Amino acid sequence: MRPTQAIIDTAALKHNITIARQRAPHSKLMAVVKADAYGHGAVNIAQVICDDVEAFAVCCIEEAIELREAGIQQPILILEGFFESNELPLIQQYNLQTVIQHSFQIDILRTAKLNKPITTWLKIDTGMGRLGFLPEDFPHVWQQLNDIAHINKPLKLMTHLACADELDNSMTAQQIQQFNQLTQGYKTEKSIANSAGILGWQTAHADWNRMGIMLYGASPFDKQSYNLQPVMQLQSELISIKHCKKGQTIGYGATWQCEHDSKIGVVAIGYADGYPRHAPSGTPVLINGQRVPLAGRVSMDMLAVDLTQLPHAKVGDKALLWGKSLPVEHIASLAGTISYELLTHINKRVPRSVM
Repeated sequence: MRPTQAIIDTAALKHNITIARQRAPHSKLMAVVKADAYGHGAVNIAQVICDDVEAFAVCCIEEAIELREAGIQQPILILEGFFESNELPLIQQYNLQTVIQHSFQIDILRTAKLNKPITTWLKIDTGMGRLGFLPEDFPHVWQQLNDIAHINKPLKLMTHLACADELDNSMTAQQIQQFNQLTQGYKTEKSIANSAGILGWQTAHADWNRMGIMLYGASPFDKQSYNLQPVMQLQSELISIKHCKKGQTIGYGATWQCEHDSKIGVVAIGYADGYPRHAPSGTPVLINGQRVPLAGRVSMDMLAVDLTQLPHAKVGDKALLWGKSLPVEHIASLAGTISYELLTHINKRVPRSVM
C-alpha cells in the first residue's frame, strides 16, 4: 500500500488541552473540530477527547450530525448557525446548539414549529466584520430572540477576535472591552477567546473558550509555541532514488537544476495529498531524521528531494513532511500560507493512524 499517512498523537492532544486548562483554569473548553478536525479526523478526535472537554464546535449541521451518529454526547455548537428552516427539526432531533448571527435566522425561528426549545448563542460583531450583529443592534436583537418561546433562556453570548494572534495590536483589547460593556448585566454564559485569546489574552477568558488550532499543537503566534505539541505527523517514504548529472533538471517546468552530480530521491506525497504545491525548493524534509531540501516543484502525487548529503539513503526510508521534529508552521511560512490551511488540506486518501 502507498506509504503516505498522517499519524495522530492522542497524547499530544491531551497535553494541549492541559495547556489550555492551565492558561484559563476558570473557563470551560469547547473543542473546535470543524473541517474534519482541521484535517485530523473529526470523529476520531472527538472520541479521544470527549471526556476532556465540555463541548464541541463545528461549522455546519452536517459536521454536527456526523459526530452525533458516531456517539458523541457532549453539547455541539454550529458556528455558522442554520441556513434554512428545514435544519431546525434536525437541530432539535440531534440536540444541537446554534449560533444566531443574522436577522434571517430570527425570521425563520419566529415561524418555526418545534415541540421543544433549542439552545442558541447570539453573536455580536465587535470588529471581526464577518458574522454577527452590530453592537448598536444588540439590545433589540436580544429582545427579539427572548420573545420567541422555543428558544432556551437565557440566550448565550459570543464574539470573535480579529487580531488576537498579534499581541501588540490594540484592537483585541478594544473588542474585549466593547463586548464586556455591551453584555454587562446580562446574566448568561459568554464566550470570547479563540486559541490566540486563550494563550495570549487573559481578559478574553470568559465562561467558555473555543479551542481551535492550539488543540492540534500549532501555535497561532509566529514566535511563541507555548509548549504545544504537534498532533499530526505527516509522513511517507522514498519510492525512488537516482543519480543525476550536473546540469540535469528536476520536475515540472525544469525549475531546479543539479549544481553538481546529485543523488535525487522521490517521496510519495504531493499536492493532491495536501502538501503545498507552492513550497519552494529548499523547503526541508526529514529523511531518517536528517534534513534534506525539496528539489523542484511539488507534483500531484510526488515530490523530489536532494539526497546528495545522505549517501546511505535508500528506497523505503521514512520521510517526515511535518511533525514534532519539523513544525507545520515552518513549512507553512515557507509556502506563503498558514498552518490552518496545510492541516485542513490533507486529503481523504491519506489514511489517519491514531496512536
